[in-house]
Amino acid sequence: MKVLLVSGDNMHHDYDEPTAMRAWLMDHGVPDRRIVRDYAGFDTYDSCARAKRIFGVSKVIVVTQSYHIARAVMLCRRIGLDATGVGDDSVSRFKGPWRSNARREYPACVKVVYDVVSGRDPVYLGKHETGVEDALRDG
Repeated sequence: MKVLLVSGDNMHHDYDEPTAMRAWLMDHGVPDRRIVRDYAGFDTYDSCARAKRIFGVSKVIVVTQSYHIARAVMLCRRIGLDATGVGDDSVSRFKGPWRSNARREYPACVKVVYDVVSGRDPVYLGKHETGVEDALRDG
């Protein structure tokens, strides 16, 4: 393991996906110095684009729900990241939310065409962040 860039929504003070991911990783033995949070991953396109453009990442292993992995890896590759993926089914035991989120994947596939074709900027592009570089250097 080199660095884990956890990217998710933190648009509201009481909703913080990256910090929740960080807490889970730390609870499972990942050192804090290996975890970098991206608070502006409002959708998959933003997470992939920011990984490349803001955090300077060139190679990724995408970890996400299995119903979402093909789109996420394809999107990363189209943005120019060397990407592979690992799908996770652990939350599928929560049948209602799992089915609801899986159904959202169909319109998300339509949206991704717009994102890729337009090459839009992420919602928050921002300046270059050195978190990944710092974690690699401090190893």
